[in-house]
Amino acid sequence: MSTSNKTAMDDKTVNIAYHHGNLRTALVDAGLAHLELAGETGKELNLRELARQVGVSATATYRHFANKEALLTAIAAEGFRRFTAAQTLAFLAEPDHRKAFFATGRAYVQFAQQQPALFKLMFSSFASKQQDPEISEVMEFAYYGLRKRVALVLDRADDDPIVATAVLQAWSMTHGLSHLVVDGLVEKLTDNLESTIDNVLRQTIISNSKFQGAERKEEIS
Repeated sequence: MSTSNKTAMDDKTVNIAYHHGNLRTALVDAGLAHLELAGETGKELNLRELARQVGVSATATYRHFANKEALLTAIAAEGFRRFTAAQTLAFLAEPDHRKAFFATGRAYVQFAQQQPALFKLMFSSFASKQQDPEISEVMEFAYYGLRKRVALVLDRADDDPIVATAVLQAWSMTHGLSHLVVDGLVEKLTDNLESTIDNVLRQTIISNSKFQGAERKEEIS
């Protein structure tokens, strides 16, 4: 096949994808791949370069993203979708709620390990300050999923104050551990990362179980 014929076919494929509404997704996917190479800041992310990679004009990209910041916001939102999906799948794979809770913790850290730049972008001040309904929705959904899982483990209602405290505790521990792992500060301290994650989350359950016991004694008295 000649180069000119191949180029024509590529252009046709891109045009079909664009007219089917897939250009935005293609740009986000290209941005995700580029992000891990460029580093967590996204400074090297360039709409014109991504347009070239996807196979469209730079003008076409601006129909979906006004600037690089808008694209980074969409990338962070997609990251949260994948992040939440990974934890949900891990939780559903275990019939026992406590074991499932540990599995979601491992999924959390593994996501950070596998996509460190995306992970840091998702939880950066840049992402949290964006007044964008898409990213606000996926961030809230991720939090709700964690709250639901903690409520199941503690056998409490979702809106119980004890659950809210346990969520913050579990999140702080797992998120902090994820950053330590990504920065290479944990590998020297343990030979079994999965066991370490389980132990960290186990402390959350134990401490809240003790708190529940003390509270119920006070209610009885």
